[in-house]
Amino acid sequence: MATQVQVPEHKLLESPNSRTIEVNGWVITATTNPIASAADADALQASVGFPLPEMTFSRNSLELVHRPSGWKYSFNTQDALRAVKNGELGEGDGGVKVGYADAWLKSRTGPSSELPMPETSPTKPYDWTYTTTYAGQAGGPEASASWIEADKENKSHVIPIQELMRPDPILFYAEIPLFEDELHDNGSSNLLVRIRVMPTCVFILSRFTLRVDGVLFRTYDTRLYHSFSSSPPTILRESSGWEAPYDRVKRLLPKRNDLMPLTDPTWIAKTLSEMPLDVSQGSGAGTQWRGLGTHVDVIKLSES
Repeated sequence: MATQVQVPEHKLLESPNSRTIEVNGWVITATTNPIASAADADALQASVGFPLPEMTFSRNSLELVHRPSGWKYSFNTQDALRAVKNGELGEGDGGVKVGYADAWLKSRTGPSSELPMPETSPTKPYDWTYTTTYAGQAGGPEASASWIEADKENKSHVIPIQELMRPDPILFYAEIPLFEDELHDNGSSNLLVRIRVMPTCVFILSRFTLRVDGVLFRTYDTRLYHSFSSSPPTILRESSGWEAPYDRVKRLLPKRNDLMPLTDPTWIAKTLSEMPLDVSQGSGAGTQWRGLGTHVDVIKLSES
């Protein structure tokens, strides 16, 4: 017989573009707006210094405030894009070339080519896949509070998957898209933040997903978990990056002729995480991306 979970006292507030829950000393606000206006896009592009993704939600954000300590944590589009490499890609940046780019260039510049090279103007380099290992950022009076590496032997330093799988009531839920781009019809790149507040905890998943057709799949997940019963208030943050060659993932399709799962971030992440780790978090797709692997850290907040 399932144990009934007691629902804590809480308050929900709504406006046309935001929703807020106040519960157990926390104030959590999810803000969702339409795609950036031309003026907002121009301002954001000037700020980050490179062309924006096709769908940029510049005014979207998720903010958590712990009232007793004043500690804040947030996810927003501007800071997510600032974590994209602006400039020449170097070792560890996971630079990606479109699979047929070299052949395309050779066919137009080789000795047998009769086609002149088109006139071009130099552009400032940046990571055209918008790969980001953005994991949000802290603020408030305790912004300098230290994250420490999780103790693998400490059970309280592990996100309790069984608790998250229980059919507990969901007091608050939001999906906050930050950006999406079709990569000039060569694939897809997107960053989406989800939050669930349940009677016993808060759980956040920030997921970056990259598909470059014919080349690779890449996922970077940041999970934040807080149990309302933790004392002092404790937040776990787990960051994981996976990557694999396109064809290797494609071979794992449930139905060979149904390619729809290749556009589903949930299926992509599940498939990558279930591969042997020496592949998806080791050799990856041969890009030597520094985001590969899993890291868990913990922060403890003051209670007053």
